[in-house]
Amino acid sequence: MSENNDFRHEEQGYNNPENLYHFNYNEQQNTPGDPGWAEAPAAAKKPSFWQKAGVKVTALLLACAVVGGAAGYGGAALSSSGKTTIRQSNRTASEITVKQVSGQTLMSPAEVYASTVNSVVSINCSSVSTNIFGQSVQSASSGSGFIITQDGYIVTNHHVVSGASSVTVTLHDGREYPATVVGSDSDYDVAVLKINATDLQPVTLGNSSSVNVGDSVLAIGNPLGELTFSMSQGIVSCCDRAINVDGTPFNMIQVDASINPGNSGGPLMNLYGEVVGIVSAKYSSYSDTTVEGLGFAIPIGDVQAIITDIMENGQVTDKPSFGITAGTMTEQMAAQYQIEQKSGAFVYSVNKGGAGEKAGLRMGDVITKVDSTDIASMEDLTAAKKGHKAGDTVTVTYFRDGSSHTTSLTFDVKADDTVQDSQQGQQNQQNQQDQQNGGNSFGSLYDYFFGRG
Repeated sequence: MSENNDFRHEEQGYNNPENLYHFNYNEQQNTPGDPGWAEAPAAAKKPSFWQKAGVKVTALLLACAVVGGAAGYGGAALSSSGKTTIRQSNRTASEITVKQVSGQTLMSPAEVYASTVNSVVSINCSSVSTNIFGQSVQSASSGSGFIITQDGYIVTNHHVVSGASSVTVTLHDGREYPATVVGSDSDYDVAVLKINATDLQPVTLGNSSSVNVGDSVLAIGNPLGELTFSMSQGIVSCCDRAINVDGTPFNMIQVDASINPGNSGGPLMNLYGEVVGIVSAKYSSYSDTTVEGLGFAIPIGDVQAIITDIMENGQVTDKPSFGITAGTMTEQMAAQYQIEQKSGAFVYSVNKGGAGEKAGLRMGDVITKVDSTDIASMEDLTAAKKGHKAGDTVTVTYFRDGSSHTTSLTFDVKADDTVQDSQQGQQNQQNQQDQQNGGNSFGSLYDYFFGRG
């Protein structure tokens, strides 16, 4: 409404009761019986005192109603004295109680935060690298974590502490501790730290396999490395979401809670205060498109045994290995090497005496399935190992000489599988062939590797 508009009540004529009744007639004298005689109308009766008062009261009430309505619309009440009054609530705020996380008590988000924030930590790392001029350059990074034991073991992401020369952990009460990296694993993006402290408040781990789409979840962490101990809330958007992070496949819980740099390694909690995941990644862009509301967490059930293994042994033991060097099979490779199979994991080499050689795999085979899991890329092959340990036996389906074959493979203990990008693998093969016979024809390359003829 325009500020020039004002509320007015026009009282034209109402202040003069004589104007309430007006007659326009000829006041000349008439005599009964004369031609044109007419009886004059009775004189208008003046309003009584109460009538006058009633009109004024009515007008005043109407004016008050209009002004009061306008004042209410604007958010304040106009009193009879013309002063504005700001309304203030006298509601007593609900008291937040700290509860014991037992998995049996459903809590409000505020109660979850109050009950678990002392189990969350802020992590700050520094690292030293050498630039192209041979100069030492120091850099800093930050992340989040959570206390898993009373005596100072802390869980975070591998990528939070990878390459760090020093790690500092800050508790919610402000205490700082230097931390030692007990061990970490890039395949699972998990790291375990240790600080010299006792009587800490550990988290309670939940069952990530019972998480459902639509469940409310909370992330507590250190976004941007500055907004320490912030909490964001959202829902589970998808369970068991397969995503690829820097070439490593992960099975993730997808959430729409706000996840930002610095949140990595922090806990993802349900409304019982249980940790159901480790916040790990966020899509900020995808194919040149800005993305919002896509955060991911590693299900705690997928890494609980890994965490225990690192705490006890300093590393993940009994990691499975195929004993091969492999990369993603592409259509270009299929056309180049005249192979009908256009997808899978292409075997570049087989480790001597390793699991692959014992299973009968050879250079040039294309692995297409492990047990009942289809393999379309090297990422799929890596993911297929995550549910196994060294010593487990699986059935491998592979393509060779125009047909599919199966074999049983018993995993080795992983030293360090070599994973090659398919294009890099092709280039390496090309260079080797060029050096040996000076040729780079597709046929001679195929003969060199596959022994054709």
